[in-house]
Amino acid sequence: MSSINRAVGAAATALVVLLAGAACTTQGDGDRRAAGLPRSWDELKRWRFEDWDRWASEHVFHNPRNDAVWSPDSMAGAPAQQPAPATSVAAPSPSLSASPSAAPAPVTTPVPAAVQAVAVPRPYTRYAASGKVFMTAPNGGTGQCSATVVADPARPGRSNLVWTAGHCVHEGKGGDWFKNLIFVPAYNSSGAASGGHKATLAEVAPLGQWWADNVITSPQWTAEGGHAGNSANQYDFAVLRVHDADGSDRSLEEAVGSAVPVWFDAPREGLSVSAWGYPVGRPFDGQELDRCDSGRPGQLSFDPQRPAMHSISCTMTSGASGGGWFATMPDGRLGLVSNTSIGTVDHTSLNGPYLEGVARQALDYLSRK
Repeated sequence: MSSINRAVGAAATALVVLLAGAACTTQGDGDRRAAGLPRSWDELKRWRFEDWDRWASEHVFHNPRNDAVWSPDSMAGAPAQQPAPATSVAAPSPSLSASPSAAPAPVTTPVPAAVQAVAVPRPYTRYAASGKVFMTAPNGGTGQCSATVVADPARPGRSNLVWTAGHCVHEGKGGDWFKNLIFVPAYNSSGAASGGHKATLAEVAPLGQWWADNVITSPQWTAEGGHAGNSANQYDFAVLRVHDADGSDRSLEEAVGSAVPVWFDAPREGLSVSAWGYPVGRPFDGQELDRCDSGRPGQLSFDPQRPAMHSISCTMTSGASGGGWFATMPDGRLGLVSNTSIGTVDHTSLNGPYLEGVARQALDYLSRK
């Protein structure tokens, strides 16, 4: 569900649909070890900080600041890539730990009839933990996703961490990190850029532009991620660490006034989910923050050995990728339980990863790093 327009090549970033697409192949044990990957995905669940650090050192992220890239016009003009027509559900890609008896097609549970996305009332600075991530592809082109400021376990009250989708930061199998990654909280809060109007940088980025210093995603995404839905999407998440482009010492959390705790291993029973994002594909234009109050999620699974994805009814389109899915935790606070990853070509449902131990490890790694 990312929104990215490429000048050259076809990279694995626009995960707009569950339909059509090719499966990825498995890697041999020697290839996996050479790439810093675990011998099996079960082994990944037991990774320690040192293991994540070794993997990150072999997948180095460079994001030198370039103030000329992101003007109000270039941010507004990062368009949605239109989904290709498709007629059948993609087969699951073989996983490192998949057995020959793995299910030949995704397993789903029903979700209610389409929940219409509704506009969030302005100004968005009232819910400034939601915003946009902008990026450029290694081979050219610009793109945008949605994202959420999340709490940093190591720095209460001073988080600089942003949660989004893995395909919003990395191309997936055979690809590389995106460049010029920035986060804009409360994008177009006042509506100054809506309706095709020209707006100033202060109007579209009222709380500033925050450049990514570091990023982590799941090894599954970088090893297996592809054009259409596959088992890599069951781990399609990422965390960015950012800094204020204005050079101030304030943290992102202090600037926006809040940071959402991530609710790992949230019990599926009893969840009532609200998904937020900035959809770009028609009938949306990327200038409005929308939400779907979708209730209890269903499930979708490409690989039964991985946590099944949450599945909700929602009409948001491309550009909503990475946007937070929120639910009320036992203590009454809102927690982030997922992010938009992929959706159906008819824009009636969205799917996001179930956040468990591997996602927790990724957040803890970047927090400690």
